[in-house]
Amino acid sequence: MSQFDSYREDNRREVKKAQGGLPTSLWETYSAFANCYGGVIILGVKENKDGSWYMTGLDNAAKLRKDFWDTINNKNKVSANLLTDNDVEIFEENNGIIMVIHVPKAKREQKPVYINGDMFSGTFRRNWEGDYHCDRSEVLAMLRDQPEETADMKILQDMTLGVLNSETVRAYRNRHMAYRTEHVWERLSDEEYLERIGAVKLSYRDNTLHPTAAGLLMFGEEYKILYEFPEYFLDYREVLDPTIRWTDRLQSSSGDWTGNLFDFFFRVYGKLVKDLKIPFKLEGITRIDDTPVHKALREALANCLVNTDFYFPRGIVIRKDAESIVMENPGSIRTGKAQMLKGGISDPRNKALMKMFNLIGIGERAGSGVPDIYSVWEQQGWKQPEVIEEYGPDRTILKLSLIKKVAIKNGDKKVAIKNGDKKKLTKRTEQQLEYILEHMAPNQEYKTSELSEVIGLKESRTRMLLNELATSGRIVVSGKNKGRRYKRI
Repeated sequence: MSQFDSYREDNRREVKKAQGGLPTSLWETYSAFANCYGGVIILGVKENKDGSWYMTGLDNAAKLRKDFWDTINNKNKVSANLLTDNDVEIFEENNGIIMVIHVPKAKREQKPVYINGDMFSGTFRRNWEGDYHCDRSEVLAMLRDQPEETADMKILQDMTLGVLNSETVRAYRNRHMAYRTEHVWERLSDEEYLERIGAVKLSYRDNTLHPTAAGLLMFGEEYKILYEFPEYFLDYREVLDPTIRWTDRLQSSSGDWTGNLFDFFFRVYGKLVKDLKIPFKLEGITRIDDTPVHKALREALANCLVNTDFYFPRGIVIRKDAESIVMENPGSIRTGKAQMLKGGISDPRNKALMKMFNLIGIGERAGSGVPDIYSVWEQQGWKQPEVIEEYGPDRTILKLSLIKKVAIKNGDKKVAIKNGDKKKLTKRTEQQLEYILEHMAPNQEYKTSELSEVIGLKESRTRMLLNELATSGRIVVSGKNKGRRYKRI
């Protein structure tokens, strides 16, 4: 396969004619790729209306490359050059010349990457429609994510410890001591204890203890939390009977409870697990009610709370119905979706909140929380969880299905039908099939090589899996041989 054919435009690939010099839109795309997951820009190619490409070529590729490096190193044009010499390549294709620019994802501390010397008018991001201009709130969110000291560590100088609800503090301490009996902090005063867990800090301005943002969120009253976080809102919605609008609803603004994160977590967790049809286990003669599903839901809910950007609108929304649980939080995924699904790296947006949950046995600092949730869902035979990122404003959505995977059964074993014969599928194969479907955007065509690269399997194995998906009717196939394309239904 030629070098040209190895590139195909989707949300991480862009082609531009570049006749007459570097196109102005090149820099918007550079900013957009850098502020998302990186991408490839190909100069010397034009896209037809039907989505196919044809090569226009470059008249003076050497000059274009020099102009590119001169511009990207000009701080008045581009805020940060993320590229090395190896990221810009020139290829000869079918007697024409193209230039390929590999744009890496910017690190958290480098964002926002912007153009034309104006952060608020020159910052772009990428979605399926192409490059879009970031509004002010998205730029401010990137700035908040830059420092290693997260936003929830901020000392609220204008607030006293009186904003913290004493009953919530007492409930938290009781849970901590039940989880870690005879802990060395057990005999500390509330002020000393709250300082140890990061809920209050000593201000060097007046040598007095003040709440941190994390302390306010965890232990404060809702109306006081709004002083610092005007967009703060927590919402739990339960619809188990389709004839009733809400079977149950809990909102932070109702006024009949504190509305803080600690109380929200335990109220909502209790509602999430009360109807779970999970068989209990016995350890000897003792019933064990805390199953892997219960633990996974605690991880998922804590993950939702500690990764929220509380300055963004729309707030946290948890929805439960008979078939699914959906958790939504304002804010993007700091490590990126691919890394989050892989696990191993933890970078919570609110490190102080994470510590507080860890102290009472909730949350996973090692970055294995999300992969563990996927693993538990696989063990239960439920449909694979789905992670969705939305932009403008940033929002992360976790969909947890409580429905069993669709399978053709032969006895109690999963099988697939091919050419009239029954073929058993291993759990590993089923997992790989679901993984491919997850990475296929609706109405987007893919080549075997593209999906092979994304999922990290050999092309021969990927082709076999795609044939399996086509046979079972989950994807459609068009074209033949090298022109073969696959599309999710």
